[in-house]
Amino acid sequence: MTALRKSPSGLTGIVILALLAVVALLSFAGLLPYDPIAQDPPSRFLPPSGEHLLGTDQFGRDVFSRMAAGVGNSALIAVVAVAFATLVGTLGGLVSGFYRGFADSVVGGVTNVLFAFPPLLLALSLASVFDRDWFTIAVAIAIVYVPIHIRVTRGPVLSLREIEYVKAAIATGQSRWMIMLRHVLPNITSIIVIQVALSLSWAVLTEASLSFLGLGTPPPAPSLGSMIFEARSLVVIAPWTLIAPGAVVVLLVVGLNLLGDGLRDTLDPRNRGRR
Repeated sequence: MTALRKSPSGLTGIVILALLAVVALLSFAGLLPYDPIAQDPPSRFLPPSGEHLLGTDQFGRDVFSRMAAGVGNSALIAVVAVAFATLVGTLGGLVSGFYRGFADSVVGGVTNVLFAFPPLLLALSLASVFDRDWFTIAVAIAIVYVPIHIRVTRGPVLSLREIEYVKAAIATGQSRWMIMLRHVLPNITSIIVIQVALSLSWAVLTEASLSFLGLGTPPPAPSLGSMIFEARSLVVIAPWTLIAPGAVVVLLVVGLNLLGDGLRDTLDPRNRGRR
């Protein structure tokens, strides 16, 4: 963390994400100024003020409260999706790269099939098949990003498998799984961490896209993508209803990408000699 603070991009990403995390925690803790789904027709289209920080929408709902709840929902889905994709993808990459042969062919075949579909199209197809709730949406997004984590893991594992101490461990009859956990996995942790940060930004965008197209978090639960969709026709009379969720999506993605860049600069051994 100390080294990460020396990276301008990493530090900027941390600050942005910390601010958004505080907003999301307000939602999870039930400390929002208004109920994000409660309608108040007499208060519709109120501009930003001390009473409503980001104004109200066409139903009189407080935009700040809905935006904060949307950040919390998007973050929850993205974290669960990336955690699942990282676990399955890392395991698949380890098995594929270390065992090679038949295991590599099977994992590679599944990976190639998933890569054949455009990510958003595959997520749309999966989200439309299952009942819509936050967990099934997270699983649908995770399946899209599993092959990326497999590819990111498999390449370094193929190289590490040829290193002398790994060959020596194999020759002494140690368990293949213990070798992978003790000697291989610790050496690719930095690569996995960087990929997790980048995958989180893609997952946020994917969730927002699904919600915008009507296949994300079902209403009345707030979602950044659905808020943007609803605000399309209101941009002239109530621009704050579009600006707030749109700006938050941009900040989330930019913050995660900057954090990913900072982690890469910090953890990549090829960059250490440049600092």
